[in-house]
Amino acid sequence: MLRLAPFGFVLLWASSFIAARMGLLFLSPLLFVTVRLVLAAMILLCLALLLGRPWRRLAGQWGHCAVAGVLTNTALLMTAHYAMVRTAAAPIALVQTLNPLLTGLLAWPLLGERLRPAQWLGLVLGAAGVVLVVGLAAARSPVELNGLLLTAGGVVALCAGTLYFGRFCRGVPIIEGTTVQLLAAAIAGVAATAVFETPHAVWNGQAIGAIVWNAGAVSLGGMALYYLMLMHGTAARATANFYLVPGTAALMAWVLLGERLSALTLIGLVVSSLGCWLVSRRGAERPMQSPLPPPNSRAGRASRM
Repeated sequence: MLRLAPFGFVLLWASSFIAARMGLLFLSPLLFVTVRLVLAAMILLCLALLLGRPWRRLAGQWGHCAVAGVLTNTALLMTAHYAMVRTAAAPIALVQTLNPLLTGLLAWPLLGERLRPAQWLGLVLGAAGVVLVVGLAAARSPVELNGLLLTAGGVVALCAGTLYFGRFCRGVPIIEGTTVQLLAAAIAGVAATAVFETPHAVWNGQAIGAIVWNAGAVSLGGMALYYLMLMHGTAARATANFYLVPGTAALMAWVLLGERLSALTLIGLVVSSLGCWLVSRRGAERPMQSPLPPPNSRAGRASRM
């Protein structure tokens, strides 16, 4: 499962951009995200109740799971979908790949994860793959640049949520923890939609299919795989998989939507793929001698005395 998780995550996350492009033709962006999150949260809550999961295993972790869920789901998705109405999906996916570099820079002081030189080279190569494709496009179009800057704000939220999860939630059971995260994300989505948007929707098969796919396959399956990778590896290794998403999304758009696949996109995919491999290969991490303990642990409490 752990070996297949990165491949599954990349395929599911890339497919979300294709489905979102179809769904946003008929639904306003914040409403699209909110319905997706509410549906995913209800499905997982019913599953957790059906399985009789012991919620006491989340003792003391409810608030931490909620914060991580809002940052990695609501903030990331709403900024990306709002920008996607004004900007192409591929550049948005590329901006999201800045998450590994930002996470790698902050994971050392915050989580005690030290990267080897080859991993730093991988992060730089991954960022170079992003620049190859998105740099000139953003410079040519102010509207596109504004959308990409908004997406970058969502990337900061994703990075913060990833580090927060790694610091406070790494030991939580995945079903219960993900349920709380999605419930909190759905509540935040409802509030944000009520405040920032006048929702509108045309409910047809294409809109419903896009929401069902992004709720079930991506919000449930994709994010579960992401949290699984965070639980059993470092934040840098988990986020490095974002480098593969833009190229995979471009390939899907070429096959499914008939969009042109440029040579620059292919070069960016190759460079980003090499960067992802350098970061995520086994045995590459070098933990610090005294990683920071969670503050609610016995060691964390002792460190503050």
